[in-house]
Amino acid sequence: MAGVPPLPSPRRHLPLPFFGARRQVSSLAKMSNGYEDHMADDCRDDIGRTNLIVNYLPQNMTQDELRSLFSSIGEVESAKLIRDKVAGHSLGYGFVNYVTAKDAERAINTLNGLRLQSKTIKVSYARPSSEVIKDANLYISGLPRTMTQKDVEDMFSRFGRIINSRVLVDQTTGLSRGVAFIRFDKRSEAEEAISNFNGHKPPGSSEPITVKFAANPNQNKNVALLSQLYHSPARRFGGPVHHQAQRFRFSPMGVDHMSGLSGVNVPGNSSSGWCIFIYNLGQDADEGILWQMFGPFGAVTNVKVIRDFNTNKCKGFGFVTMTNYEDAAMAIASLNGYRLGDKILQVSFKT
Repeated sequence: MAGVPPLPSPRRHLPLPFFGARRQVSSLAKMSNGYEDHMADDCRDDIGRTNLIVNYLPQNMTQDELRSLFSSIGEVESAKLIRDKVAGHSLGYGFVNYVTAKDAERAINTLNGLRLQSKTIKVSYARPSSEVIKDANLYISGLPRTMTQKDVEDMFSRFGRIINSRVLVDQTTGLSRGVAFIRFDKRSEAEEAISNFNGHKPPGSSEPITVKFAANPNQNKNVALLSQLYHSPARRFGGPVHHQAQRFRFSPMGVDHMSGLSGVNVPGNSSSGWCIFIYNLGQDADEGILWQMFGPFGAVTNVKVIRDFNTNKCKGFGFVTMTNYEDAAMAIASLNGYRLGDKILQVSFKT
């Protein structure tokens, strides 16, 4: 199959050695590296002022290297690299707890924005999960193409504290696609932004914008479609299902090209990440195409194209697992409706 057409561009990283080279801290260390942090916040409370969360760690970084890096700032009480409970690979983030709050603050100021290999790490205070801060992520579309990330933040900051934001950019032209994500500190702030700005016409725009909560993978948006997929595949995808329970499974080490549906282990959310369902792929689609499409949006741990047992051709759908929810949500927002060859893709969280 031909190469993938130009994709929306999320972010780009320049390769750097791990610990061999002089550390290079971005001048934008105080700014968000994207919509990716795992329940992190520069919280103002004294509680937890020694406990840090570190996002976007290189995949091959070890727990000892994590401790070594942060021990250069001050005495570390504990360092924990989060790994997949089954496969054992790093999930790309970890926690570091300092003995003193002063060292923790200095670590944020020094290491946030540090480039490690192809990653720009994000260091911030960890905060416990609570209902107050859950589901505070917004999806905004219809924005004027001239609006920058700063413009969007300035526009929405009146409703509360913005944790991070991202404006999607067209890879070919470098121009805004008119779509953005914003995470507020609290859900109530996000609700107020929706109440005030959904249907609002921003300056320089003749069309109203849409402001809503970002896609929640726990919502059963694709129950009917997936019900047909698993229970009536002949009607929708053409051809019988061959129940070969062990023919294929997701594997970070490789992909088995045999096909079947029984025994598929692709939960929407598991310890290994967030599973995305891609429908309307062409017959010649392969795993390499999915890697090319989803890789630029964040860490991809697994890909799977579902194939006809007899012909080994793609049956029209596949799955991709991504480590971070926000990366997965951005990939869905960017690629749903994307034209691949003569097909218009339907991309959503697997439910």
